[in-house]
Amino acid sequence: MIRIATRKSALAKWQANHVAGLLRQNEPGLEVVLHELSTRGDRILEVPLAQVGGKGLFVKEIEDALLQGDAQVAVHSMKDLPAVLADGLVLAAVPVREDPRDALCSPKARRLEDLPQGARVGTASLRRAAQLKALRPDLRIETVRGNVETRLRKSEGELDAVVLAYAGLKRLGLADRVSYVFPVEEMLPAVAQGALAIEARAGDDATLARLAPLDHAETRHQVLAERGLLRRLEGGCQVPIAAHAQVSGGTVSLRALVASVDGTQVVRGERSGPVAAAEALGEALGEELLGKGAAEILKACEGLGQALSAPRR
Repeated sequence: MIRIATRKSALAKWQANHVAGLLRQNEPGLEVVLHELSTRGDRILEVPLAQVGGKGLFVKEIEDALLQGDAQVAVHSMKDLPAVLADGLVLAAVPVREDPRDALCSPKARRLEDLPQGARVGTASLRRAAQLKALRPDLRIETVRGNVETRLRKSEGELDAVVLAYAGLKRLGLADRVSYVFPVEEMLPAVAQGALAIEARAGDDATLARLAPLDHAETRHQVLAERGLLRRLEGGCQVPIAAHAQVSGGTVSLRALVASVDGTQVVRGERSGPVAAAEALGEALGEELLGKGAAEILKACEGLGQALSAPRR
């Protein structure tokens, strides 16, 4: 029997059940059960993520279950995983990535430019907020927390729109609620958005052998490049860092940005190189961004607790 540690949200359980299905495909008759847990990020909903602070808000309890032997496998949204894994754990497999782009959900507009002046747009992400403010300085960005369905309901009531990960909406069968999908040229996704992380204990050879067939080489190279950048910038999911990698043949191409939370400063960069050096390429691009002004932007984000509700003038 395999026990998969996961968060309790509908999306997290979809992801864990997806991995369970992949395991059963490779080993018919294998018993797989979910070990559902609540994380600190799930329990603290009344304040923005940036105010909660810390890394691993949505993964620590899940990883603890692995380390304590309560589960053999953990499944996360890769974008929630800190740049450095907990001691004793390894990234055992990275399945095929879903669409990494962001999506606008609004009953009032088909595109961002169709929203009225001063429209209220909800997101829990500083990265999205910063890029929205860069695109539309007049917008009032509101912090929204909770599961996907809760955030969607906000767009039908007190807010004019919300911006969510397209991957999560597709996985939950909610793609019909999407008004517009942002091209990566317009809004860069979060590091590893749309990818799943499957963790296991280092040295658990039987489990690692079971998980190995689930690994998708192209996705892993994309993720390694993006997470290499994240590691060099020492950022977490609540910092305005964005990245998107693509693989073609033996080459990985990475574009990235670091933005101030009000969208007034955006530092961008791009690099390409062999897939075998994907992680190093990400780290090198991170170093380049730091030298171009990202270090000052990230320092200003430390201890950030401000809301972005006021329009920029």
